[in-house]
Amino acid sequence: MDFLKSNKEKPRVLLVEDNPGDIRLTQEALKESKMDVHLDVVSDGEQAIDFLMKRGKYAEAIRPHIILLDLNLPKKNGIEVLKEVKAHESLRKIPVIVLTTSDADHDISKAYSLHANCYILKPVDFDDFAKAIRLIETYWFNSVQLPQE
Repeated sequence: MDFLKSNKEKPRVLLVEDNPGDIRLTQEALKESKMDVHLDVVSDGEQAIDFLMKRGKYAEAIRPHIILLDLNLPKKNGIEVLKEVKAHESLRKIPVIVLTTSDADHDISKAYSLHANCYILKPVDFDDFAKAIRLIETYWFNSVQLPQE
């Protein structure tokens, strides 16, 4: 079922990324897509949890429909964020897409053991990166039915 047809709001994505270049790449890739997506960005693991728990300056944050999560983050790494998200009753249904440069077997295995919904290696080339973002959008917002909050 098409997300946009079944919901009046536009899809919300929380990008948890500390690299300004990768943030810009994601923003540009989303701009090029045909889908109108609201992107929130936090730059470390502690901010991600505060955003999701609506704490501090994120008290008015709106829950994302999906989370794009880098693993290599300051303060609290992506594995720790994933563990907290999937352990929390009200957050665990949010699909978490690990989008990272790490192709280490232990990172992949750990992410899936903590119930990551998928693990994608960040392409270096912008065209490949944009294609990966379009595939994420197509799959998560046009192909699957996401749970309502």
